[in-house]
Order: sequence, then C-alpha cells, then structure tokens
Amino acid sequence: MSASRADGDAERDERSREEISGRRPEIRIGTSGWLYPPWRGVFYPPKLPHRAELEYLSSKLNSVEINGTFYSLQRPESFRRWSAQTPDDFTFAVKGPRFVTHMKKLADVETPLANFFASGVLALGDKLGPFLWQLPPTLGFDAERLESFFALLPRSTGEAAWLARRHDERMKDRALTTTDVDRPLRHALEVRHKTFEVPAFPELLRKNALALVIADTAGRWPQIREVTSDLVYVRLHGDVELYTSGYTDEALETWAARIREWNSAGHDVQVHFDNDVKVRAPFDAMALTERLGVRV
Repeated sequence: MSASRADGDAERDERSREEISGRRPEIRIGTSGWLYPPWRGVFYPPKLPHRAELEYLSSKLNSVEINGTFYSLQRPESFRRWSAQTPDDFTFAVKGPRFVTHMKKLADVETPLANFFASGVLALGDKLGPFLWQLPPTLGFDAERLESFFALLPRSTGEAAWLARRHDERMKDRALTTTDVDRPLRHALEVRHKTFEVPAFPELLRKNALALVIADTAGRWPQIREVTSDLVYVRLHGDVELYTSGYTDEALETWAARIREWNSAGHDVQVHFDNDVKVRAPFDAMALTERLGVRV
C-alpha cells in the first residue's frame, strides 16, 4: 500500500471515529498544580501577582491538575474563581483526597467521598475534567477492595450531586450539591506497588471503565502502559530524577509519538508534568504542546 493511500485510509478512519463519537478525540497537556514559589520570576514573569498565576498558566497550556484537593477539602468559591480565571476551552483534572486513598486506603469511604464531591468540584461546570486517584506505594493490588471503591465513584455530574447530598456535618453551610447539566465523569487510577503488574489489574479497570495512569517516575514505581478506557492519562514525574529532571527533546518525541498513536486510535489523552522542583514542568508541558500542535 502506498504512503498516500495509507494516509487517506487513516484520515477516513479518524473521520469515522469522530462521526460515531460526535467529537474529535482531545489532547490535554498541563502541569500538576500551579502555585510554586520557585516558578516565580522563572516561568511566571517578575512581579506577576500571585492571583494571576493560573490565568497566566492557562494562556500557555490547556489543562492543569488541581492538587490542593489531595491535601484538604476546598470550597465552592475557590472552584468558581479558578474557573473564571481560565479560558472557555480549559480543563481541570481534580486529584482525589489523600484521606480516601492514603489514610482510609479506599475502605469505608462513602462519607469522605460525599464530602469531597460536595466541596465545590461541580462549580467547574464544563471545565471539569477527569478525577485522579493516586494510591500510596504501600497499597498493593486487592481486586475486591478496588472493585468496591469503583462502585462508589459517580459516573456523571448528576450522580456526583446525588452523592454530595450525603455529606456529613463537616460540610454544613459550605456544600455544593447541584449541577447545571448532567455531564459524564471519568476517573483515572495511579498505582505505586509492584503487585499491580499483573494482567488482572488492567482487566479490572477495563471492566469498570477506569483509565490506568501511565506514570513516568524515573523507575521508582511501575510504569504500566496499558490502555483501559477511552481516556489515556499520563503523569510525567521525571524520567531520570523523580520530580526534578527535565525531559530532553528525544524523550519528549518518544512521548509525543505514543500520544499521537493513542489519540489516532480514538482516545482522549491527558498529560500532566509533575517535575516541578527545578521549574521544568511548565516548560516541558509547553514544549510537548508545541511538538504535538495542540492549540491553546
């Protein structure tokens, strides 16, 4: 088959996928968080007000992970402010609370999940992207525990609002338990224990329509490159030194080739850089954005 014919077939296949799904598969590239003092005067312009940092970041990239939600419950007004500071086509991935993943280890978490979904995430509206659930390195593969947790996760904003209304007294007078439109929700799971390197794990994710986070952690934790849903979620923590090293042009092209392949196969791809220690994350994210021709 000639190259031109192959290109034509690929283009027709892509159009067919778009016609079936009703939209073109997306590529979203950003950073994990945006409030980092070392970024000021390096990535952020000197004297840029702190309150303008998210607005500046969103002029360069089309997504960001909210990681403050990992450490504590936020408030609806914070989510509304973040939404107002970003362009219409911007997306927020939201990191689930460590109280659920690290302290409770996914067990007996009905009320903590209700509190989380009542904390204001629904105020993001159509800018609400996937939820990221990062497991601790001490938690191994337990199919029954995982499946019980997956069953609790809302798969639409309507379900999230229903769950949010079951919050406890902690959220009294500060809860948001409604949604403007019932939109689908997606979830991604990041694991850090070698026992997850078994075929049963990605199969369990496929069964429950969760994305497996493909995490680059300089070899410290498993990198399982399995596609388990219509979303491919990538977290780049550094390929040489965890949280620190930047990505070379060669490394970025390797990831770009993978992203093109996943996206051409009809998957949405979400990529977030977490190598923030030496202010590499925003620059690497911008370089990958440019390399893939992603519009911001």
